[in-house]
Amino acid sequence: MKQIEITFPNTFNSENHWYPKALNATIHPMVNFFLNLDKERIISRYCHLHPKVNREKLEEILSYQCKHFLWSGADLINSTSADGNKEMVIIENNSCPSGQKSMPLLDDNKEDGAYRLLVERTFKPFVQKSKSQVKDGVLAVFYDKNYMETSGYAAVIADVFKEKVFLVPYFSNQENDHIKIEDDVFHIQQEEEWLPVRAIFRYVTQKPWNRFPIRSKTKILNPIITCLAGGRNKMVAAKAYDIYNAELEEFGMRINIPDTIWDVSKNEIPLWVQRLGGQAVIKIPYSNAGQGVYTIVNQQELDDFMELEIEYERFIVQSLIGNYNWSSISKKGKFYHVGTMPNQKGETFVADFRMMVSSTKEGIKPLCMYSRRALLPLTDDLENSKDSWDMLGTNLSIKLGDNQWTSDTNRLMIMDRRDYNKLGLGIDDLIETFIQTVLSTIAIDKMCNNLIGSKNKFKKKLFSSLNNDATLLNELY
Repeated sequence: MKQIEITFPNTFNSENHWYPKALNATIHPMVNFFLNLDKERIISRYCHLHPKVNREKLEEILSYQCKHFLWSGADLINSTSADGNKEMVIIENNSCPSGQKSMPLLDDNKEDGAYRLLVERTFKPFVQKSKSQVKDGVLAVFYDKNYMETSGYAAVIADVFKEKVFLVPYFSNQENDHIKIEDDVFHIQQEEEWLPVRAIFRYVTQKPWNRFPIRSKTKILNPIITCLAGGRNKMVAAKAYDIYNAELEEFGMRINIPDTIWDVSKNEIPLWVQRLGGQAVIKIPYSNAGQGVYTIVNQQELDDFMELEIEYERFIVQSLIGNYNWSSISKKGKFYHVGTMPNQKGETFVADFRMMVSSTKEGIKPLCMYSRRALLPLTDDLENSKDSWDMLGTNLSIKLGDNQWTSDTNRLMIMDRRDYNKLGLGIDDLIETFIQTVLSTIAIDKMCNNLIGSKNKFKKKLFSSLNNDATLLNELY
């Protein structure tokens, strides 16, 4: 088990915080162009292509300053219908997402890249926004995986704040006796001394609600309410999107999501899979890093799922976007993966697209992007196919055991001159991806506002009605 580390200013070393593939890459000109577009040009282009969109509302949306959900990363898939109606579809939006280690530098002279952008644009103003309730407290980065990125954040925070930063492991189902919470203040142990923490940069993603209180005098980016309100809770996220879509409808915008049935008990799942044409995606709403997602394309895969012992009581079922010959029949018709450009063998792979954004004083801004492809190419015929997850699953994280992870970086596609061309995405696709990421982020932030009362108190009864899963409720700190 890793111990608390102290990170000092001027210790950032690029080789420690990027995948080698990304460290030596040159960013694709189109991605660079997109990341340098100002808000007004994005709005003008989007409204030109979507004349029914209300320009004033879009300006308001891109200027939105999140109160809770300050740092997010959406996963989207590029889909289309047989009639050529293309959509970037939100699969999920993650609180405290990964991505920095996969992003080529925009400027070779700024070697800490978007690590610094996030810290300077979002974390520093967040820490300094109001007088801290913790006097003489230290700064810390808490993590439960992704040491490559979290240690990078610690080094950049040390540089920006010009003070030492503590890099603190905080794993689920461990003693964690190096951490304690007293009077709503986090403390970390250094030798025989307990140090109060004034602010935490959080990269704790595995059931973080079982270690972090909802109320804290120690400032936390992101606060745990963001995970419960949708950032690590697909059940409440689906409801947040639905509520916000009702508000957006009159302005000509919407969050694109698969058809979603929520609050499904395990016994009901076969009925909903049948309703979707025999193909569906079943999700344990509180898992992440590719865990707890099951693609169903035939009876055998459904039977295998139904035999699993799962601790939670409620699930969500979504329409499956696959190949045109075997995708779910959704309310808007049958959508299927655009996928990568065919390789020399004529094979097309499913790929998703991650866009990380953060809230700033000028609004929500993009930080970095990457893509991931599936292990096996899409097939037209399912009869001779292997496990559908190998064709549809894109997550790179591989769980080795409790709190032990590795990554399959062979399937990583970065935003460089070589990989980006394989995705077949144009500038308008990047703008659409950004808009969808912003809309989903705002939807979750608004849900946070609904779940936190005027006295900064968690509305547990409201949350229970939105997410009536006794196992989850019992996990809350």
